[in-house]
Amino acid sequence: MIVRYSDHGLDIRLLRTLQILLDECSVSRTAAILGQSQPAVSLSLKRLREIIGDPLLVRSGARLVPTERGLELGARIARILAEIDGMVNEEKPFEPATDTRALRIHAVNCLGIFFMPRIVELLRREAPNMQVDFCGTQNEREIFTELEAGTIDLVIGNWPSPRESLRFAPLLETDMVLVMRQDHPLADRTRLTLDEYLSIDHLSPTPYISAEISPVDGRLAQLDRKRRIALTVPEFALVPATLARTDLVFTSSRPFAEQMAAVMPFALADAPREFDTMKFYMLWHERAHHSACNRWLRSLVRRIASEIGDAGELPSRKFSPRDIIAA
Repeated sequence: MIVRYSDHGLDIRLLRTLQILLDECSVSRTAAILGQSQPAVSLSLKRLREIIGDPLLVRSGARLVPTERGLELGARIARILAEIDGMVNEEKPFEPATDTRALRIHAVNCLGIFFMPRIVELLRREAPNMQVDFCGTQNEREIFTELEAGTIDLVIGNWPSPRESLRFAPLLETDMVLVMRQDHPLADRTRLTLDEYLSIDHLSPTPYISAEISPVDGRLAQLDRKRRIALTVPEFALVPATLARTDLVFTSSRPFAEQMAAVMPFALADAPREFDTMKFYMLWHERAHHSACNRWLRSLVRRIASEIGDAGELPSRKFSPRDIIAA
């Protein structure tokens, strides 16, 4: 039988993963560098062990160390990858100041007041000739399809479980808050239980969005629960005036909720503990990972997230530099 190179399943992506694993001796750090989840890197390591027939990395106390075979392969893989990289011509220099392309960014509304104006400010300063479109999508499949096709350049999302096939880098994290008018029957509560939360009527600003990309309904779906959405409105701008005239409750990130309460007389209560926190992150497709323009755009968003966190504008924690190194 003739054995072809592809029969064993070893490809360049696996080789790069192995190189980083051998350098870092850590699944979590490798995942951060590659912009992947830890389970995805663990699965790659399992495949590599099966293909090569060696553990490659083994436990030594609380840390991982390369096996003899792993050390031998490390040097060879570094040479192979360097040769492959040398085959690719250098990318045409990217100059933001003179670039005229159009960018499309999908950004969630509940942090839009913090992210969007600052993104536009930096883009106008550093890339004044670019056109920017902040767009909306209704479901995860649509987002993935547009990223794959290149019609969306970057996603700033906050749903519970983004696709592992997309590149990922965390940005910020904040708790979730309920907003209601001050004479609401629950206005004097500091926190609601999950059962209480599910017993009341809710307002949602996203009438057709799928649960997969909703931080609220997506989390409830993970718990096999569902809230009662009594009213939907087509945009976030309608939420405050609607809440002020109804007994409905609105769930959002604390920064957005506190901004609403600073403008109109609303009461705030912590969301049920089962909601944990709302995490914000960037998503992009593998096809754009090495693009000079996309790298610059991700760096710009990362800078904004860092400034917001450093300024204490979010009552939350900022992700560590190790978390966002993949961007």
